[in-house]
Parts: sequence; structure tokens; C-alpha cells
Amino acid sequence: MSEATPPDVVILGGGSAGWITACLLHREWAHKGGSVTVVESPEIGIIGVGEGSTPQLKAFFDMLGVEEGAWMPACNATFKLGIRFNGWSERAGFESYYHPFPGPVDLHSEPHFLQNCLLARHGMDVPAHPDPWFLATLLSEHGLGPHPDESFPFAPRYGYHFDAHAIGAFLRDWAVERGVRHLPLKVSAVERTGDGDIAALLCEGGERVAGTLFVDCSGFRSLLAQQELGVPFLPFAENLFNDRAVVMPTGHAAPFRPQTDATAMTAGWRWTIPQTNRVGNGYVYSSNYISDEDAEAELRAALGLGEGGPEARFLRMKVGRVAETWHRNCLAVGLSQGFLEPLEATALHIVIATALEFAQAYEAGGFGPQHREAFNTSIAARYEGIRDYIVAHYRLNQRTDTPYWHDNAANPKLSDGLKAMMTAWFRQQDLLAANDAAYGGKRYYANASWHCLFAGYGTFPPAGKLQPAPPEARVADFDGVQGMLEACARNFAEYAPL
Repeated sequence: MSEATPPDVVILGGGSAGWITACLLHREWAHKGGSVTVVESPEIGIIGVGEGSTPQLKAFFDMLGVEEGAWMPACNATFKLGIRFNGWSERAGFESYYHPFPGPVDLHSEPHFLQNCLLARHGMDVPAHPDPWFLATLLSEHGLGPHPDESFPFAPRYGYHFDAHAIGAFLRDWAVERGVRHLPLKVSAVERTGDGDIAALLCEGGERVAGTLFVDCSGFRSLLAQQELGVPFLPFAENLFNDRAVVMPTGHAAPFRPQTDATAMTAGWRWTIPQTNRVGNGYVYSSNYISDEDAEAELRAALGLGEGGPEARFLRMKVGRVAETWHRNCLAVGLSQGFLEPLEATALHIVIATALEFAQAYEAGGFGPQHREAFNTSIAARYEGIRDYIVAHYRLNQRTDTPYWHDNAANPKLSDGLKAMMTAWFRQQDLLAANDAAYGGKRYYANASWHCLFAGYGTFPPAGKLQPAPPEARVADFDGVQGMLEACARNFAEYAPL
């Protein structure tokens, strides 16, 4: 353990990214003498449109010791057991599939699913759609919550849906109560040291906010990392075509299910995110294939809204990552660090992972740059591993109706890692071994997730070429797995918001 002095951290920007980082760095270093200050302009809003998360957000709140009953009602939050993908494939029987967060019960059902996937990849006619094999899918489809009876010890993993504005405000109040300094000021200039590091933020009104470590949470503007320090931005446009979104809320109409819906559209996809007070809706699209006006009209039509419905809000997305997340004495976090479209709800997952990994690397290096290169390499690999999984949704799509989907399916701009995963699948090779080889054993997405994606689209030999499994084939016990999952589901009650 280093005996060096922890830093005086200055975070530019609030929002969910800024306040999550503030909470985590304060937790790590305040008791050792470090300090955290958040400079947040009251004039600059945040992009928040209603978000979803991975189970990493639950781990974050558990780490802080904040119970669900304390934060979820304040943030209009609901539970999320996974994502249902609708319309990404035209293959009969595979028009929709569910990507769950696998949990303890699935350790018993997942091997059966993987075995049938292998047989189907070899051309055998066996049940290999992912939906029947995971507890979370069953719970979500029946509108059941993620908390079992006390007598049942196997809770599924889950994430949340929430109001992004509200969660930032909740974490701000929580952090300030525990000693994080909050300055509602607008930065007008940045003061540099003689060697090029950041020395202070100069604010309107004359206040100078000095520190030893600066965190850029200023959003797409990236005022410190990209504008002030000149850190290059590496776009992912050749892999991910979408660069716009149109968003609008609606009221609840359908029965609640604890899931995000990702539904294919003509030039992208739309999300449906249920919160306690409303449903968040957004259409993520490529401006090369559809105009803003047509995208808005298509979203309104999909939601059954007329022109007099809720006002639409348009967002421009800067998809990619910075070349270095940690440059000099500045850490970029959130949108200033990079952005991957919200298809798998990884934005806050990356924020949390970045803050925790940075805190460990910074302290291990004596609160200096000793481990900066290794940290930057690790974060870059995380971005690109997640990017590959998202790109796979488009590259493997089974739609033929519009140029957008055709061009995505024909896109040759794939990483070596994604090429290796696709090769392993179609050549009936070990996908887990391919995952470890492609991504250095990190498994940014689990073996089950990759199988759900490939199998969910129906990327098997054509139905007319499938043959019955021979007697010696180890076909999974489909009925047995269904009986087990249904018995487990009886331990869960109908979903009710906190």
C-alpha cells in the first residue's frame, strides 16, 4: 500500500457520470486525506433521457451501502432483467429473442442451451432459440420481479431503468452529505502548469479551483481531455453507423415487464424503457439513411402518436473513444471519454469500471503515472470489446428490407476479435475458447451472451437443411429444463415498483 498523499480531485461536470465518479473516488481516498470537488455549471444541462443499466449499477450501490428503497423511488427506477430484441431477424421462429443477465439458476440450464446450439450449428433440428433456457427470460415474460421468496436462495442478476437527471441529483446530495464539495460554477478557462498539466479551473466570477487530479465529465464537449489537452478522438463510424437519436416520453399503456425493448426500425432501432412515472422512448438511427424529420415521424407512428403528441428531442451522438482515457493529470469519464450507442446499456458500466480501475492503478503507482499506460490499454480494450459485441448485432442481422440493414450485414469493417468470434461460430468451434483468445481472457461479454446473440438471430443452417439428431447425439433435456425453470419461477411474485 502506497504511503503517498491521495490527490485533491477536481471533477468538471456532474450528471450521472460525474457524481458516480465523485462517490467512488471519495470512498477510496477521503479517509486517507484526499478530497473531491465537483464543479458543475447550473447553466449546462445533461443529456439524460431515461436510461438502462447492467448489473454493475447494483454492485455500485451495494458498494456505497445505498439500499434500493432509498434511491429507486427518488429516481423513478424500475428493475431490468434483460433486453428483448424485436425484429432484428426475419427468419421464421427467430423474429424476437431475449438477452438475459444470467444468474445462479442458469448455471444449471445454460450448458443444455449451449449443447443444443452446437448441435444446431452442425445442422441438427433441435430447440436452440435462447428464450426457453434462462430464468430471467421466464420471469420477465410473466411480469415477475427479481426478488424471490426468502426460502429460495437464488436471486437472478439484474440491472435497472431510471431517470438520468434524478439519479445524478440523488448521488449529488448523497455525496455532498458525506463531504464531497459541490461548486455550481461555470468554467471560463483552464490554467496549466509549466510542464503542461492542469493546475486549476478558472470560473466566471473569479473563483480559481485548484487540484492535483482533474476528471473530465463535461460530456461530448470534452473540455479538458480533448479541447484543452488535445487528446485525439478515435471514431467508430466505420463499425457503428448510427449518429443520431430522437427521443420522447409516453405514458404506460402495456402491462409492465422488467425489461428493455430494442425494436428494429428502417434505419436503426428504438428503445422502450419503463420507469415508474413514464416510458422512455428513443429511435437511434443513421443520418446517412434517414432524415431527422422522417425518423421522428417513424417513431411517432411506431408509438401510435400523432403530431400533437409529446415534443421530440434530437441528440447528436459522437461514437468512438479517446486515444487515452488518462492523459497527464486528467482522467476522462463518461461522454468525454467515449460513447457507444445504448444498445446494451453499457454507458454507466464503463463509468464505474473506469473509476474503480483508475483508483486502483493510481494508488498502486504512488498516486502517480507509473501504471498509466497499462490502464489506458485496459480501458481501450474494454471499449473495443463492447463495441465488437454491439457491432455483431448489426453485422449478423437477418433483415433484407432496407439499404441500412443490407449495408450493415455486408459491412467488412470488423475487428480481428469479432472476425474470430464469427469464424468460431460458423465453423462449429469452441466459442468460449475463441472469446478468451480474442479478448485476452477478459470476456467483456459472457459465453452465454454470445450464444444468445448468434442463436437469437437464427444463424444456423437453413431450416430445410436441418436433419433429425441421431440417437448418439447428446440432445439437451428440453422438458426437464423447462420444468426446473418453471418451478424456480414459482418463488417470485408479480413485479411491483419500490
